[in-house]
Amino acid sequence: MTSLSPLLVADLVGIAVFAASGATAGVVKRLDLFGVVFVGFTAALGGGIMRDVFINVQPNAFADWRYAVVAALCAGAAFWLHPAVSRLRWTVLVLDAAGLGLFVVTGTLKALDAGVPPIGACIIGMITGIGGGLARDLLTGEIPTVLRREIYAVAGLLGCASVAALDATGVQRPAAIALAATLTFVLRMVAIRRNWSAPTPSPNPPEHS
Repeated sequence: MTSLSPLLVADLVGIAVFAASGATAGVVKRLDLFGVVFVGFTAALGGGIMRDVFINVQPNAFADWRYAVVAALCAGAAFWLHPAVSRLRWTVLVLDAAGLGLFVVTGTLKALDAGVPPIGACIIGMITGIGGGLARDLLTGEIPTVLRREIYAVAGLLGCASVAALDATGVQRPAAIALAATLTFVLRMVAIRRNWSAPTPSPNPPEHS
């Protein structure tokens, strides 16, 4: 992979924002430079590695030097250039939503290109999108966002379904990527702003003696 195709560009941009998201989460936890870069690196590349394993290809994170370099540089930049601590949480949420949108789209399209049927491709796309954030949260001692009440994986699945539908109807790849990634990002940010959440079990009623 040597040319900058729309899919590669979206992949690298997704890596950049997830690396910044992971690194910023590491800054919040007061990790040292190595810890911050490691969390950012893992957040950026974890989902893509899982995707490539599922579609039985050599992970781009190992085969293409640009993936590792972009992840490391963006994580390092986040360490040195992070804003005030009081603003970091919102920065992480915005970057995470952007990374989710880009990764679910590229993951779905790469799975489709590998011959995976649309439903399977959407599942792989969702795993691609949530994998990096899952690794970031586990490394920083947080309950993974995807396991909370917040609308996260659902937003990713809608992005996967939309890009698969757009691709099937012959929409040009750059437009399909932009539209589906934007849909996922907007849905995730609106869910955060309006406190949308998935249903959770009702607490058990108190027992009466």
